[in-house]
Amino acid sequence: MDYFSLALLTGALVGLLSGLVGVLVLLRQRAFYTVALTHATFPGGVFAAVVGLNIVVGASIFSLLLVALMAALSRVPRQGRQVAAGIVLSFGYALGMLFASLNRGQSVRVDSYLTGSILAMNPTNVWLLGSALALVAAVYALFGKELLFSSFDARGFRAAGFREGTWDLVALALITLTVVVAMPAIGSILAIAMIAAPAAAARLLTKRIGWMLTLSCVFGVTAAVVGLQVSRSLSFAAGGSMALTAVAIFVVALLAKGVTGRFAQGVSRRPSAPGMVG
Repeated sequence: MDYFSLALLTGALVGLLSGLVGVLVLLRQRAFYTVALTHATFPGGVFAAVVGLNIVVGASIFSLLLVALMAALSRVPRQGRQVAAGIVLSFGYALGMLFASLNRGQSVRVDSYLTGSILAMNPTNVWLLGSALALVAAVYALFGKELLFSSFDARGFRAAGFREGTWDLVALALITLTVVVAMPAIGSILAIAMIAAPAAAARLLTKRIGWMLTLSCVFGVTAAVVGLQVSRSLSFAAGGSMALTAVAIFVVALLAKGVTGRFAQGVSRRPSAPGMVG
């Protein structure tokens, strides 16, 4: 398999994985948490490159550490999850830049950890993404009702006798897994575009959770494949092309929602014909 075919396969897996997890991010209102988490993987990737570790291992370790820090800060009186996520976001990025600056003698390409290197993927990266996708799909298949019920109606979920905290941890684990395994392909900064934009576009077009998941995955794969083709044709950065395509899909969905909404509103306001009024 040539490098571009491998990149397309990687992009498709990233699109599917991001599509499934992105719906959870939106339903549980964890977008800012995910942004902070993407920045938490950045210092882990740089540190791993500096000391000779596997990038995914380094990103995983630092993600766990900074997620624990975020959880601790969110429990401080008169603080909240948004404040904690903001602190971790800036701290993670600054720490990554510090690690890079301390090892100027080594060829650590900081931009590759920020925007990814999907055109330089290897079979190990594909295997990790495929395994993560299989795990996320299995969780949806086995525990999808509980996971989605807790996302839609947390109060009703607790009233039904379920423990919300357990499923919140499951959702956070899936989000963390996605960000970590996707980092080598799409980087720590652009990951949020691939996770949030397809899911947000799907949510604009349907309220049914099954269709939302399906459309989110379709949009994610489309963003990856089209973005890579645009990158190849116009010599653009691959990660940036994928992220921009994902955002473009969201904009198209937003415009389509506006047009259909105005049309439906116009039809409802149209006066009845003279003989039709009883």
